[in-house]
Amino acid sequence: MAEQPQPISPVKNFFAGGFGGVCLVFVGHPLDTIKVRLQTQPKPQPGQPPLYSGTFDCFRKTLVGEGVRGLYRGMAAPIIGVTPMFAVCFFGFGLGKRLQQRTPDDILTVSSVSSGQISSAVCCWHVVGSVHNSNHGSRRENQVPFTGLRQLSRRSIIQTQHDSINVPASGMYFMTYEWLKNILTPEGKSVSDLSAPRILFAGGLAGIFNWAVAIPPDVLKSRFQTAPPGKYPNGFRDVLRELIREEGVASLYKGFTAVMIRAFPANAACFLGFEVAMKFLNWIAPGL
Repeated sequence: MAEQPQPISPVKNFFAGGFGGVCLVFVGHPLDTIKVRLQTQPKPQPGQPPLYSGTFDCFRKTLVGEGVRGLYRGMAAPIIGVTPMFAVCFFGFGLGKRLQQRTPDDILTVSSVSSGQISSAVCCWHVVGSVHNSNHGSRRENQVPFTGLRQLSRRSIIQTQHDSINVPASGMYFMTYEWLKNILTPEGKSVSDLSAPRILFAGGLAGIFNWAVAIPPDVLKSRFQTAPPGKYPNGFRDVLRELIREEGVASLYKGFTAVMIRAFPANAACFLGFEVAMKFLNWIAPGL
């Protein structure tokens, strides 16, 4: 007998989304480290090779030079940042579904776009880039509290510039997941009965579709976050002009391989963690 779907609860989405974010960081952090290091590596001097020739070279050098711990360097910070970010993002997702769906089995239309608007309010506090890239910057700068606060204030500029990309990327993320869940649900069954392998598949593909939209602005964000203060007075526009002028359009896809290798397992883990947490919450608090 198929399990009856629970009413949509934004509150449960909040807590389950936070757990999903933790799962995403744990699985995806090593490749996220590689991605950021590739995106922010210094420009080589004339006649000199780049610090990293590609994804696998960066992975090898990090592993040889720093061991497995190097791949998980600074993971506590993104967990602290990602957990509330994903909690708010999934809360917005659940709220949008509740506003647009009469029953949990109704097909999602455009409600997921609202999650991007809500999650963007906390995205500017996500300082993963500076943590991953601490080896390239000043160790003293990363340890001084007031400097960190100034960096956070400076990075809040990213908010308005990143919103135009965050919303469609987030919309693509959740729309793809819901669309695939409906396709993968056997006839006569509920989406709440979907098996773990199918959830993993839908979540992994949702991550790939999301990053297909988000890679170029993510490169700009990483460059902007890790640049010295004042280098880009006009924000993303200055970063974009410099990248295209000095490194070509292909520079907007730096770390592409690492992103795509990471996207499937990390987001598959995120959505599986979310669904497992939702089942647990529905079990202990069915009326919430």
